[in-house]
This record gives sequence, C-alpha cells and structure tokens, in this order.
Amino acid sequence: MTPKMKALLGFARKAGKIHSGESQVEALFKKGKGNLIIIANDSRGALNKFEKWSQELEIPLIIGGSKEELGFALGMSPRSVVLIADKGFAEAIIKESDHTS
Repeated sequence: MTPKMKALLGFARKAGKIHSGESQVEALFKKGKGNLIIIANDSRGALNKFEKWSQELEIPLIIGGSKEELGFALGMSPRSVVLIADKGFAEAIIKESDHTS
C-alpha cells in the first residue's frame, strides 16, 4: 500500500466516505452500494466472503496492506475490509494501486 493510498484513505474517512468492518460492508453490499472494496492481505476469510460479491456487483477490489496497516491509515483499530462510498476517492485509490482485480 503506497503512502498516497494511505493518505487518500485517511481523507476519505474524514469526509465520511468510508465504511469498514465485515458486518457493515456486508449490509451495504446487500444494498448494492459502494465504489471500491479494499481487503487486507492477511484476511483470507474476508477475501473469500467478498470477492464473488464484488465481481457480481462490478465493484473493483484491491487486496493490499495488512489489517493493522488498513486500520492505521483510517485512524482506527485493525480492519480486514473497507468499502469506499465515493466514486472520486475510489478512482484516485485505484490509480495508486497496482493490485486491483
């Protein structure tokens, strides 16, 4: 995860455009909401759970950073999954990542 990606995640959180935690992200996925999902590379369970949904809903998926790294970038405790709810932030983060699928 690049420093710019981490900064963008922090800005998105301050703007209220981040949802994190498996239950919150799952609820939003069921409503078909979100522009980008980021899953920690040390969270195989979350990857197994959300990868198929992201493909079905055509929501880009990035696997990157550890749970601790994701949480730190957001100013929170460790996070296994993060949903970006803003198209502009999602596009900027995707540009910074070379781990999209």
